[in-house]
Amino acid sequence: MIHPLSIPSPDLQFVQIWSLQIRFYALCILVGIVLAGIWTARRLGRRGGERGAVIDFLVWSVVLGIVAARAYHVLTHWGDYFGPGKNFLDVFAFWNGGIAIFGALIGGGIGVLIASRLTGIRFWSFADALVPGLLLAQAAGRLGNWFNHELFGGPTTLPWGLQIESSNPAFPIGLPEGTLFHPTFLYEIVWNLVGIGVLLLIERRWKPRWGMFFGCYLIWYGIGRAFVESIRVDPSLVILGLRTNVFAALVAVVIGIVIILVQRKRHVGIESSVYLPGRRNPQDSIDELTSDPEAFYHVLDRKRQPAAASSDTV
Repeated sequence: MIHPLSIPSPDLQFVQIWSLQIRFYALCILVGIVLAGIWTARRLGRRGGERGAVIDFLVWSVVLGIVAARAYHVLTHWGDYFGPGKNFLDVFAFWNGGIAIFGALIGGGIGVLIASRLTGIRFWSFADALVPGLLLAQAAGRLGNWFNHELFGGPTTLPWGLQIESSNPAFPIGLPEGTLFHPTFLYEIVWNLVGIGVLLLIERRWKPRWGMFFGCYLIWYGIGRAFVESIRVDPSLVILGLRTNVFAALVAVVIGIVIILVQRKRHVGIESSVYLPGRRNPQDSIDELTSDPEAFYHVLDRKRQPAAASSDTV
């Protein structure tokens, strides 16, 4: 029996504009990327970095992140794409769902490293600035799983259970129609949004820098993701008795702790600049080069120029 407070799965998964099909899954990811970019640019700018440099980071990290996220998903769900009756081209159809956040973090990290060398902004400085925007982007992306009717948890009798049609290929065999499932997409959205508030409070109180704030993110996200992954019912590879993503989540927690311990020992206090040694904000260079009023007239007080001109003609 369907509970009156249960969560229905959306009837629409895409909109059709002429021959173009726009999937809500892709829109959720796109919205998340834009929000993360805007928020990160503001945070980076307040620390003396060039806001526009975020575009370089987004291009490299998004492209490599999507490639790595898809590769991670395919490798951990091998049977869904290879074997009798499978279409090999489905490997590339990421718009139908199936990109893994841990793969995205690996690919995105490589992209951030490349952009760091190009822009001169420290890798860890950008990572720290990215944290709240990244959690917001992940929350938006999880909404896409709801539109795709995918990655739900096991059966539940809780009022907020998720309705999944019995014709769904992921619907567990043997369960009656009308069974409700844990809305893992909602659990992760709530965890990420709460995490934004908690981590911003930590940042305000202790001001972790040099990548330590990103380490806090890995710990928070890893704990929540380990729980969410442990109740999902979709098939997954198993490592040391754990689902692949549960294992990856616990590894993320360990990496976060290591980053904090190592960087805390290596760096004391707040970083003096978000730029690598010998690099700085291009705008600072422009301001310095054009600071001589004798050589650059545009820095003069233009409001006084008309008066000065009129006095010369008297």
